[in-house]
Amino acid sequence: MASSSYTCIQDSATEKDRLLSSVSGYGSQDLLGSGSSRPPSLVGSKLFQQEEEGEEEALRRKLKYFFMSPCDKYHAKGRKPFKLGLQLLKIIIVTVQLVMFGLSNQMVVTFQEENTAAFKHLFLKGYKDKSPHAVHTQKEMYSHINFAIKQYLALPQISLGRYAYVPGVGVNGSALSLCQRYFRRGTIDPVNDTFDIDPHVVTDCIGLDPLTYSTAAGNSEFHKNFTLLFHKLINVTIDFQLKAINIQTIINNEIPDCYTFAITIVMDNRAHSGKVTISLQNRASIKECKDPNVTGRAENYAQEFFDVLVAIVCVLSLLLCGRSILRGVLLQHEYVQFFKHKLGRSVSWGDRMEFINGWYILLIVSDMFTIIGSFIKIGIESKNLSSYDVCGILLGTSTLLVWVGVIRYLSFFQKYNILIVTLRAAFPNVIRFCCCAAAIYLGYCFCGWIVLGPYHAKFRSLSMVSECLFSLINGDDMFVTFAEMEHSGTLVWTFSQIYLYTFISLFIYMVLSLFIALITGAYDTIMVQMLLCFFIILLGGGLSAFSNHMNKVTEMLKSKTKNFSHQHLLYFANFPMPIY
Repeated sequence: MASSSYTCIQDSATEKDRLLSSVSGYGSQDLLGSGSSRPPSLVGSKLFQQEEEGEEEALRRKLKYFFMSPCDKYHAKGRKPFKLGLQLLKIIIVTVQLVMFGLSNQMVVTFQEENTAAFKHLFLKGYKDKSPHAVHTQKEMYSHINFAIKQYLALPQISLGRYAYVPGVGVNGSALSLCQRYFRRGTIDPVNDTFDIDPHVVTDCIGLDPLTYSTAAGNSEFHKNFTLLFHKLINVTIDFQLKAINIQTIINNEIPDCYTFAITIVMDNRAHSGKVTISLQNRASIKECKDPNVTGRAENYAQEFFDVLVAIVCVLSLLLCGRSILRGVLLQHEYVQFFKHKLGRSVSWGDRMEFINGWYILLIVSDMFTIIGSFIKIGIESKNLSSYDVCGILLGTSTLLVWVGVIRYLSFFQKYNILIVTLRAAFPNVIRFCCCAAAIYLGYCFCGWIVLGPYHAKFRSLSMVSECLFSLINGDDMFVTFAEMEHSGTLVWTFSQIYLYTFISLFIYMVLSLFIALITGAYDTIMVQMLLCFFIILLGGGLSAFSNHMNKVTEMLKSKTKNFSHQHLLYFANFPMPIY
């Protein structure tokens, strides 16, 4: 028994030396002839059998080399991990690019938000931040319309910002359009419970030009030229545009942007409930200024050059990852053909997908997003494009995927491999569990939207219901959600209490706890099996006993998760064994 154990350990050590040797032809067919030459007397079946064994050995070595980490490949073949170095470089430059764009985008968004807030205070009478704005009488509505027009005409004298009118964008070539939309025919008689409405909508507009209208003239002529038809009114809109320049971009050594703000004041009377809500909408467009001149500033193309560099690095990364995926597909085809023709067995799709490295697919998607986002960023910096949101989504998503890919490189180290193994072992059961929990969650969403929507601000739409329920799962805003239902009727209030208590109890005490238990169960199973493997070796079973035990572990884990494959054993083998 001792001699067999010694032989097993010796053979394994010899194999390890061969696998980690710096032979230039490692993992290729060249190794088939590296041993001693075959005796000429070997003919017939013995020669054929030896050729088959050589073919199997070559395929086995290819498979081992394919699933090696970059560090192991370096020790085995002496090949420097250029792709690993390129990925680490890409992480740095993509993050720097995102930070640079984020600083620029932050100034753009801040400038737009501050101007929107300024417009609300300038053109909405009695406006207060974060409070609904509405009128309830005809006099108040006329007063608000007159106030907005008066403020618009006097804008150069009262505003703190530097704004300019945009002529020719309104009705009949004017700068401002005042419009009312109403039904073609609308007669409502609550006394007799009758109504006669023609749903065809008619739009009636007049135009105002600040160059021809004075403030006093605008106020005196308004009632004569524009009368609101309150009995069939749908809404009133005031549309105009203003120009401004964002000079704070000079801080980042960028040319200031020229903005055009399209402002719309809406007075909504669709409900005919006696309350007309008033809102201001602001849409900003950015373009290059016609004659920029910043004293003491020379043309600087450093950012454009850096963006081009990032795009080039991502193109190289995309090509290298694509080549690796192609090699995996070719090796998969060779593997499948070997099992089919030599062993007469088919390979399952689960085993085939082991050759497709999901990390490479993630990196390819990240590279594509970065390349597209970099060119959009170049267009923004050259003032040919203004798609800040699209560029931000692309660069932000690509940076997210790049940093998620860091987990792959951490898995090369034994002590950091636990997260990957746990996620892979628990993932199938977690997905099944989430599908079951999602059915219950959607049922609560629809029920809450229909029943509680008219009485609770957090249940007005399906998206708001989902956000509210997700917050409740995490223990947020519980008291506020319960308290806002006190103003509803007795029947609805009773239903809301049953609805909220059952949802919170079900999802916090059962669903969430089971979700955590699935992940911790997978972690505990992996750690227990690792300890068993260690004690088998410690008690003198040898590597052969260890291999037999790992086969039993594989079968046991297969019974727990059908998607478990032989590739998971590579992760088990990388765990550090405790030493006593």
